[in-house]
Amino acid sequence: MSRRGRLELTWVGKEERPRLEPRILVEDAAHSHHAARRVSAQDRFDNLLIQGDNLLALKALEQEFAGRVKCIAVDPPYNTGSAFALYDDGVEHSVWLGLMRDRLEMFERLLAADGTLWIFLDDNEVHYLKVVCDEVFGRQNFVQTVVWQRKASPANDAKWLSNDHDYLLVYAKNKESWRPNRMGRTADQNAYYTNPDGDSRGPWNSVTYTCNKTADERPNLFYAISNPNTGAQVWPKRTAVWRCSHETHLQNVKNGLLYWGKDGQSSTPRLKRFLDGAQPIVPRSVWLHGEVGHTQSAMIESKNLFPDGPFPTPKTEAVVERILTIATNPGDLVLDSFLGSGTTAAVAHKMGRRWIGIELGDHAVTHCVPRLKKVIDGDDPGGITESAGWKGGGGFRFYRLAPSLLERDAWGNWVISREYNPAMLAEAVCKLEGFRYAPSPTHYWRHGQSTERDFIYVTTQTLTHDQLRALSDAVGPDQSLLVCCAAFQGNADAFENLEIKRMPHAVLGRCEWGRDDYSLRIAALAGPVPVAANAPAERAGQPAATPKKGRRAAPAPDQMALFGAPAATAATDAPDADADADADADEEGDAE
Repeated sequence: MSRRGRLELTWVGKEERPRLEPRILVEDAAHSHHAARRVSAQDRFDNLLIQGDNLLALKALEQEFAGRVKCIAVDPPYNTGSAFALYDDGVEHSVWLGLMRDRLEMFERLLAADGTLWIFLDDNEVHYLKVVCDEVFGRQNFVQTVVWQRKASPANDAKWLSNDHDYLLVYAKNKESWRPNRMGRTADQNAYYTNPDGDSRGPWNSVTYTCNKTADERPNLFYAISNPNTGAQVWPKRTAVWRCSHETHLQNVKNGLLYWGKDGQSSTPRLKRFLDGAQPIVPRSVWLHGEVGHTQSAMIESKNLFPDGPFPTPKTEAVVERILTIATNPGDLVLDSFLGSGTTAAVAHKMGRRWIGIELGDHAVTHCVPRLKKVIDGDDPGGITESAGWKGGGGFRFYRLAPSLLERDAWGNWVISREYNPAMLAEAVCKLEGFRYAPSPTHYWRHGQSTERDFIYVTTQTLTHDQLRALSDAVGPDQSLLVCCAAFQGNADAFENLEIKRMPHAVLGRCEWGRDDYSLRIAALAGPVPVAANAPAERAGQPAATPKKGRRAAPAPDQMALFGAPAATAATDAPDADADADADADEEGDAE
């Protein structure tokens, strides 16, 4: 408990927070796919399939998609201790909660004001995660715990009780701003409407004509009515008066809405409700397998899609369809950061929603890509295809997370990764500094902008005083420019419209550089704990040369990274030797 006495769930390591690096996304066009032609005006082509650690991927999406996602539906590893081939689904309790809490905080930032979060869970962690969700979203934004009957038959070998259900925790970003969509009526629900008296208006159902109010509470609802078949005056009980005023009752009589039973002799009437005016159904909190399928039917769907290697823990398309029916409308954006075999993306696509799917494992390529290609090409006849009237169309782009912007050279010094080209570097620094990457075709110094008059310029050069003055003149007095460069000469304060930062020195303490795995897998927890970005190289698990005081260790001959290449001399804005060392750079060209 905190010193303020706040009610909370505590666990080992709860106060630890990852310092996530905002990575850029790099398209792998070989796995992207689009329909050969537009099938309908509702086709969606801007969907994203991302392979990589889902926490880093969520961070990569934050700048562009914060506050824009209408529905997040996730099926995280349940922490059961059962090891699956594609997920290590057994993480020590405290670690599992910590890893899920980090993702919940990202979900909260990505959700729109009227967005909702749906989390599949079982008994192992649902009650603990409910408390964590209360902390992140606020208890007032808890909507419901849905029970999904995931088994069609009991487990006769159960030692205690047959576990036949899973849960869905449902939270709203702002419960007062969200209302669920009602669901369409089914044939079974319409079957309750009959026409025993041959009413020309068609099938009808009926409701009681009294309510739960007393005569003392609602005296205006306590009055006598006449049975037209017997002429008897009928009074309600004083403990359950009529449901409408006398004036409304007379209108009901005029419209022929009262039913007095087959023989017309009932002691009280019922009120007719016609099928023609029946409303959609309010979503309920218990979902039976006859309505949304079960795990056995989900496995059949998976085997039909992947005969050689079905996904071991699939969800039915029907259960995801119900979530998206309640929580979204066509064109809304859906996110699943535990995409698995791609069920959420496939259903969202068939329902005309935009989607983002994130998957760490190889099955992003082996399962998700081929499945979604079938959906787009109209070659997936299973799941909700028929009920949704799906004929194919649309597309998606396949992305991978870029490597970490910084890597250590052979001497343990942080340098820009050699895998970054100038365009990638400019985009990465824009994201790191909170700018939107938007390179100008006419102004070489505009790589991105944060406002209409605030821009950023990224270069690998050491800039001279004259170059800075030329930049300042080009920017003009009514605009401002953040200059990120290897080093610079002169006084940084000499130009009012320029802010100058040396890279990578200015960002060393920002993130956990070089860490690629925050996954919910035991294997990810067995290695050494990542060190802080500015920690000595020895703590990173690799030896480091010991340079003389005031001198930076010389980079290896093959370490020709953008900001890490050797230079004979470099004037800087800082007199101390360590700062000079961080500014060493060559002049290989701009990231334009």
